[in-house]
Formats: sequence, structure tokens, C-alpha cells
Amino acid sequence: MQQTTNTILMIRPINFRMNEQTAVNNYYQKILNNVLPQTVNAKAQKEFDAYVEKLKSVGVNVIVVNDTNEFDTPDAVFPNNWVSFHENGDVGLYPMFAENRRLERSEDVLEAVEQAGFVINNIVDYTDAEEEGVFLEGTGSVLLDRANRKAYCALSPRADEDLFIEFCEDFEYMPVLFIANQTVNGERKAIYHTNVMMCLGETFAVICLSSIDDKKERKNVMDHLRENGKEIIDITEAQVNNFAGNMLQVRGANNETYLVMSTSAYNSLTKNQIEKLEKHTKILSSSLDTIETCGGGSARCMMAEVFLPKA
Repeated sequence: MQQTTNTILMIRPINFRMNEQTAVNNYYQKILNNVLPQTVNAKAQKEFDAYVEKLKSVGVNVIVVNDTNEFDTPDAVFPNNWVSFHENGDVGLYPMFAENRRLERSEDVLEAVEQAGFVINNIVDYTDAEEEGVFLEGTGSVLLDRANRKAYCALSPRADEDLFIEFCEDFEYMPVLFIANQTVNGERKAIYHTNVMMCLGETFAVICLSSIDDKKERKNVMDHLRENGKEIIDITEAQVNNFAGNMLQVRGANNETYLVMSTSAYNSLTKNQIEKLEKHTKILSSSLDTIETCGGGSARCMMAEVFLPKA
């Protein structure tokens, strides 16, 4: 079971802006004052295109699907929250907190993945949970250690414990649960997605340990990571604010692996952290300033990993 894939699905934005519906519990989003919406979208597209080119240049297979004007979907650039693709041909569809994000789920996207030569055998659909006000936002909420069959989840308004356990039973993962917080105006509040404070590589984990306030929970997470031979690279809350937790290890040409992150994430890392990471994998960074500022998500959120079998 591989932890990394060579194929990534990405959605090119056409209506990108700060999503007011997600800003209620994503404290990383900001409004760019005095910038016209079309300028914000044009900048986001430019960042997106440059990022895709960088991935392709190292041999990552990127399936790009253009968002449509059919609905108002300002966050369509973050597909990993509504869909996940698994080795056995299963696809997970997830319940989304923001109503306008539910409109991102699209059969056209699944068809594009099939047209790219992959097989979808079965769809595991959790979206009914939205009616109960229960959410689990894909690989934003759930971090999969595919090789060791463990799933890590920081509970939040967007990651429900019962639904996470159900997911783990369906997909045969051992659940590792905790709460990760950030300081917002002097108060500790739940970080909206696990993948903002944590990244799992093949032989390492980047994690903001200080965000897990409960010492028992923190120790439990560390024990699980160490048990699976992962070097723990601890990052600070300030680095999390620069999206240093929002990274993804992918596979390029000649089976070479790359840890993909934004320029702001890379610039926030210390020399020592970079050296530690480079012992495990190469680093690839791309500027995502507009997408990070308005969207409150970064490099990891923009990539949905495709692990499906080939046709």
C-alpha cells in the first residue's frame, strides 16, 4: 500500500474569492481590501497555473478540471474536501459545512478521472449527514496513513467524531482522534481542518504538537507516528499560520518523491527543519499568496490524490 501517488486531481478556479460561508470557522481567511473580485480571481488562476506547471515539470500526473459558472463555488479550487479516491476503486463523497461548497460535488469531475484512465468501482456517499448538520470534510479532516492503515483526525465543527469512526470502519483504518486548537483573539479555538496542522509523509510527519492542548492526546498521536517509524518534525503555530502544515508528499518521475508546499510555508521553515525534510524527500514550493489569503487553504487543499486502479 503506497502512501504517495503520482496522480493528482486539481480544479481550476473561475469564481475564486473569500468565501463568507467558510470564514465563520476558518480563521485563516482574510479579505483583500480594495482589490476587485475579478482581479482576485485572475491572480488565483495565475497561481494555480504556475503551480500545475511546477508539478508537471517534475513528472507529477495532474488531471485539471475547469470549474464551471453553473454555481457560485468560490472554493472549488479545494477539491480534497469533498472527494477521496482509494486503491480498491472506492470513491468517498463527503458532507460539507458550507452550503455553497456542497455545490462543488460534481459527476463531471468523477468522469474526468475515469477519462484519464482510472476505474471507479464504488461510491461511498456520506453526504446525507449534511441534513443532520454533521460534517467530515474529506482529506482536509482525515489524514490517511495508507501504508499503516491509520487515520488521524482533529475534531472540529467540520469533523464529526461518529462519522469519522464510521469512515474508519468502512475503509478499514484505525482511528487516531484528538483536538487541535489555535489562538484566535486570545481564545483557543478548534483548527478547522487536520491537514492545516499536520502532514503525513512516507517516513516523516510534519505536525504542530503545541496545537494539541491535551497532553494525553498529544502523546497518543506521537506514539502512533513513532510506532510507524515516522520522524516527527514539529512546527510552531506561527508556521501553521503560514500553511507549513498544509503540505503533501507526491511522486514524480523516476519514482522520486516531492513534498509540495507554498512559498510562504517554505519561507516560514527554519534551516534545521528544511534539512530534516530534505533527508526524506525533495521539496517543491510555489507561490499561492492570493489563494491562501482569501481561501484560507494552501498547497495540500488544492490536490485530491488519485489512488484508483488503472483501467
